[in-house]
Amino acid sequence: MAADRFSFNKSWEHIQNKFVGTGHSDMTKFEWATNQHRDTLASHVGHYDMMSYFAVAQNDSIGRVRYQLLEKMLQPCGPPPGKDDDEAA
Repeated sequence: MAADRFSFNKSWEHIQNKFVGTGHSDMTKFEWATNQHRDTLASHVGHYDMMSYFAVAQNDSIGRVRYQLLEKMLQPCGPPPGKDDDEAA
């Protein structure tokens, strides 16, 4: 049983290294929210039916909706918050 516990930790580290969005203890709230938004936008781009629904709802072409979603993936939560002077010193 003890070996299973250690192999789980090893596999969890492998998953965290493989997939960026799984998070870690030092992850900020902004980084977590950014990963969530990017995952959602990537899912919308990957599912053609969802994108066509958005296109009909916005009265735009599917290509334009895809472009808008891909543009949102650059900074989905806006620019990153500034660092405090106390933390930098």
